[in-house]
This record gives sequence, C-alpha cells and structure tokens, in this order.
Amino acid sequence: MNPLETGRHAEIHRKIAAALAELVPDDPSLPPHPYLRRHLAEHAAAGQVLDDTHVPPALLPWESSLDVRRLLATGDVDSVGSPWLQAWARLEPFSRYVDPLSRATSLRLAHHAAEPQAHGAPPPAPEALAQAPVTPLWSEGRGPDNVWLVARSSVTALTTVEDTEGRLRPLVVAGDDRGQLHTLRRDGSTAHAPLRVHDGAITHLLALPGGHLVATGSTDGSVAVVDTMRGRLAFEAVPRRPRTWVSSLALYKPAGHTSVLLAAFSDGHLAALHPAVFRAVDVVLPGLPAGSPLLCPVAAPEGEQLLLFTHDSKVYGFDGHTTRRLSRHRARVRALVALPAPGQYAAADEQGRISVHGTDRRDARGPRARHSRSTSVTTLMVAEVNGYPSLLSAGGDGSVRLWNLPDLGPEGRPLPGHTKSVTALSQVDANGSRLVTAGADCTVRSWPLTGQTFRDAPRARDRITASAPSPSVPHVLASARSRRICVLDIRTTERRTVLTGHTATALAWPRVNGKLHLAAALEDNRIVLIDIRPPAGKPPSRRSRELAGHLLPALALLPLPGSDSNTDLLASASADGRVCVWDPRTAELLASFSEHRFSVRCLAAHRGTDGGVLASGGSDGKVRLWDTRRLTQQGPTINCGQHVVNDLAIASGSDQELLLASAGQDTTLKVWNADSGEQTGQFSPGDGELSAVTALALPSGRSLFATAGKTSIHVWDPMANRRVLQIVTGEAVMSLETVPDRESGSSLLSATGETSSMLFRLHHDRF
Repeated sequence: MNPLETGRHAEIHRKIAAALAELVPDDPSLPPHPYLRRHLAEHAAAGQVLDDTHVPPALLPWESSLDVRRLLATGDVDSVGSPWLQAWARLEPFSRYVDPLSRATSLRLAHHAAEPQAHGAPPPAPEALAQAPVTPLWSEGRGPDNVWLVARSSVTALTTVEDTEGRLRPLVVAGDDRGQLHTLRRDGSTAHAPLRVHDGAITHLLALPGGHLVATGSTDGSVAVVDTMRGRLAFEAVPRRPRTWVSSLALYKPAGHTSVLLAAFSDGHLAALHPAVFRAVDVVLPGLPAGSPLLCPVAAPEGEQLLLFTHDSKVYGFDGHTTRRLSRHRARVRALVALPAPGQYAAADEQGRISVHGTDRRDARGPRARHSRSTSVTTLMVAEVNGYPSLLSAGGDGSVRLWNLPDLGPEGRPLPGHTKSVTALSQVDANGSRLVTAGADCTVRSWPLTGQTFRDAPRARDRITASAPSPSVPHVLASARSRRICVLDIRTTERRTVLTGHTATALAWPRVNGKLHLAAALEDNRIVLIDIRPPAGKPPSRRSRELAGHLLPALALLPLPGSDSNTDLLASASADGRVCVWDPRTAELLASFSEHRFSVRCLAAHRGTDGGVLASGGSDGKVRLWDTRRLTQQGPTINCGQHVVNDLAIASGSDQELLLASAGQDTTLKVWNADSGEQTGQFSPGDGELSAVTALALPSGRSLFATAGKTSIHVWDPMANRRVLQIVTGEAVMSLETVPDRESGSSLLSATGETSSMLFRLHHDRF
C-alpha cells in the first residue's frame, strides 16, 4: 500500500471511530452495541486516533476485545490525550471475567493512582463513571505495567520458540506450578488455551530444533514434548520416574555424535534422547550425583563441547572421557549459563554471588565475581544489549539486574520487575528485542531489552510493613516503611514522620484518656504508644508508653473497649504464639493467652452492649474467641481447615448473631457463627490465597465482607451469597481496614500492598 492509499485508509478509520464514539451511551447502565465494545478501539488505532476522545471512558467498562493494551503498545499514542486508556490498559489483563460495574470502579481507582498526588486532585471522573460505589481519596503507585500473562499460579519456567527459517512468528512459552503450559504470541496475546502437561510443577522448558517443539520437565518426574504451533502434547519423552523430579534439560553435542536432548533427574539419573524422535541414544555420559544437578553445555576453546554439571556448591566439566572440577562456590549453585566467549561460563549461588569462570586450566586470569545484593539469584541469561553481550540475573527480591561482560560491572539500576521472586527469563525479538520475565507473583511481563530500560528503572520502593487509618475525623493514615513511621493527613495530603530507626510490624489507633494515640509494634518485640498531637510546647511526636512482654514481634494490634469509655484496651497478637491484652495507661499486661500453637497472625473484635468479643487466628489454622470483659476464652475453638488463617473480621448478621469471617491460605473466605462455631457460608473468588478481610456495616443492617486476593478486592454479601463488587488492583493487597466516616455517612477503606497503598470512600447507598 503506497503512502497515499495508507493516508486514505487511516482517514476512513478516523471517520468511523468518530461516528462510533458518538453512539456510546452516556448512561453507564446501558451497554453499548457489541460492535462498539469489540471494534471501536481497533478503528481508532487504525485511524491513528487511539485516545480518550475517540474511545470514551464510558465504553471501557464494557470493552470486550481485551486488545487495548496491545494497540497502545504497538501504536504511537500520546499518553497526555489518553490517560483513561492508559489506566484501562494496566487493568485489562486482570479484567477478563469482571462485570461492568466492577470495571468502572477499578478504572476510576487506576486513573486516580496514575495521577501525581503532589499536583492536587486529579480531574473529575466522567459522568458515566462518577456513580461507581467507590471514590478514590488518596493513592500511591501506578499499578501493574507490561503484563503479558496472569496465571492462576506461580509461573516457573520460560522459553522462546524461534523459527530460524522465518516461517513462524516467535512464541513465548510459560510453564506454571500446576503443570500447565501457556503459549503467547510476541505481542503478549494468548496463542492457545492453557495446556495441562504434567501432574506437578513445570521446572524447565527447552526449545528444540525445528521451530515449534518444546521439551518440558516437571516435579512429577517426567519429560514431555509439546507442539506449540498446534497447542497439543506431541510426545511423552520420558515416562514418570517415581520419587524424582527433572532438575535440568539441555541440548548437548558429544564429540563425533549428533546433538542429544539430556534430562537430569534429582536422583542423579541422566537420560539422553534423540531430539527429533525422542528415543534413547547410547552416548558416553558422566555419572551425576544425586541432589538436583544443573546441566550446561559450553563450547570449548578447541571447538568441542564440554558438558558442565553442578553438585551442591561445585561445578564439574565432562569432556567426553573424564570429569574434573572446574569451580567451587560459597553456597549451592542455583544457576549456570554458557557465555559467548568459548570456554567461559557464569554461575550464581544461593548467597547472591555471581562469578565468571573459564574451563581452560591455562587461563590465568582467574574468576571474576560480583555480589548481586539480593536474597538469592534464581536464574541467569545471556543476551545482546545495545550491540554488546551482557549477563542478566534474576533475584528472589523480584528484580532483574544487567551486568557487562566479562568484567561483571553493573549497568543501570535493578529493574523491579515483580512483587515476588523472579523465576525465569527469556528473550523475544519483535520490533526490537524484548526481555520477558516470569515470577512467583503469577505474571509474565515484557520490557524493552535495552540499556536505557535499566538506566531509567524506577527505584525499588521499600516494602510497607504495616498501616492503619485513624477511626475519627480528621482521618489520618499511618504507614510504616524503611525503618520509619509516617502519618498522612487525608485532607491536606501532608505527611510527617513520627518515629524513625525502627521497623514496625503492626499499627493501631487506641484511645488513651480521651485522646487518640498511635500504637506501633516494633521489631525488637516492644509496643510503643506515640502521641502524634501533643500539647502546645511539646515535641510534635513522642512516645508516651512502652509495652514489653512479647518474646517475638507482634503481628497484629487492635483497640478493645475498656471499663473507662475514654480509654481503650489494646490487644496484641505475636509470632511467639500469644495473644495479650494491655492497659495502655499503665502499660500493665492484663491477660496473656497462649493456646495457639504457632504464630498468631490476626485479630478481630466486636463491641457489644455487654462488653466485647476478640477473635484470634494464625498459622495453626484455628480461630479462638475471647471475652474481653472476663478475659477468658468464649465458645469452642474453630478449626477452619484453611491451612494458615491470614486475617479475620466480625460483623452482625440476622437476629443479632455475630458472623466471623476467616481469610485462608487455601483461597477461601469462610463465615462462622461466632457463638456456636458452625460454618454458615463460604466464598471462593478464584483469586489465589486470600490475604486480608474486613467488614462493612450498611445503614440497612446488612453486612458485607471485603477480602483481598492476588489481583483484586472482592466485596461479598454473606446473606445473599453473592459477590457485589470486584475492585481490580492488579497487585496483591496485604491488609484491608474499614473505618466509619460519620460526616458523610459512608465508610473509608484502606488497602495496602507491599509497596503502595490507597484510601477510598465506600458509598453505602450504592451497594
């Protein structure tokens, strides 16, 4: 198509997009025509007008193509004219099965989070989105970017299928810890439905010669071959070996022989297969020790191939006849990769030390080493970056680092790619080379593979260890990160530090002598009370009490009703297995309950006319209730059957019964009758492990529970047994807390993740 025809083609699509945009209803309850939902963004992209004017925000909650993020990524889009589209693109991978009302709500929050908070309030939401049940008040962090895949479980392996003859487009293949294989096109779209290949986690993937076959190894002790072009299982290359797992896969060319596919098993067994027909091949191989050996063929300076393998902290080389030790490391070797220079390899150990070595004994330069300063190095990859061979390392802290070769000098900053450990790296060439990363946070992400990506990498934010909103006006949000505790005034967004030099593990707002104090549990096992609004002439913040008695840090704090209406009691739950109740005025320990066997992770309370009820739960999977007036256990111990109980909430049900909700490691939210201990309901949002839960009391007497999974906050009505709202965050939320806002007749919900937090208003009349 010549330039004139291209211009006419774009003009036609611009006119179509403009005409279709006028057909989008202003009323958000009216769904747009299916053609608009599926094709309007495509017309706007073809007309080079992919912006918020031609794709109105009112359409996005109904958008069904799930293609906007790819259109934005491949086109020349002005982010200034498309903030709502950019916000939607960050949510799109997580919103496939989300209802339009929940999408509208999530879109408002994502747009608010993308606006710089220091420059005042963001523009008002379009009328079509203004009636969402949630209004954002404050947020930090932009949310997820560059997401290609959201899996139901951790992604454990990656490879790229490249066709050397150019017949096939490159594909990215990802394996997860449920034995499923995901095949993605080079733009991140799904090529096939997920394919169940193994009964265990997929530990290794290896692209085979021919352009479309991939070998898979698993913890179930078998090796399979998948045809990625057709999305089906092609061969069972190695039947299951009981009580073993596949520790490594490699293509190796022995001297005088064609290449063979090697599969190493955890018991030291080494299988050699023909890489086309997958039958056993009789070649000379080294004897491997048990203990999950890694394999790595390396081109020798003489032109032959050496087979490298690991045993604990040592690396050995096999030349086809003899085996000799090549290097010894300070800890177990976790990753091994061949370097472009013949006879050179890089290794990484569990302590995060990366080193470059030579296989030739005559190499007098010795190894070069660098510490990655992460918890551990999980994998290594060699790639050409800006025309030079470079080494990439992935860490247990969720980052990817770039090193030059052979000196291992760091390039730029660590790329904070994932919220959990990075498990695999790969590379795909599509309109420029891209780095593909997989993580234990269940996502696959894509980045431009250039030095500029690492030079412009955002500084990793310190993890938020605790947060708590104050219960009374003016509302203040307290948060702890980087050995400091800060308080944020929600109205003015003014932030100030109230304590430094300590890591806080829990925060709460008890009332002492009629005045709110901030209670902070510290890493040295103490609990301190901070007066954030002291009398005139006093320091702006000061410790008024210290509560000492726990043997390990407290993981949860909660105010309780006391005998004096002006002073609360304070409950604490600790990793030492105890629940304690304190009088904050005197720092006296009133009660200590040690019935939990392991860490007590969460607390919940309910204030009644005859006192209060305190609930505690934790790593033993049990929930216990305590009478806060008599300071004794109340009712039976509840065995939740959820593995670890991560959080608890209490709400009023029908007939004045108390409902207790437990958020479990097993991905369920269970509801119990607090008096009898009987289960009355269960909610399974299908969003991974549930990390937090809080209760929302409506003026009608109805109670809702909000619980957090790995990608969303789910609001559930236990009486109707239905989900009333899903707020897509795209990232895991670690804590939820609601406080009433009596001035507006609504509630405030605080949601805190590992690196960002948000606060929004819940409108009771819209639920």
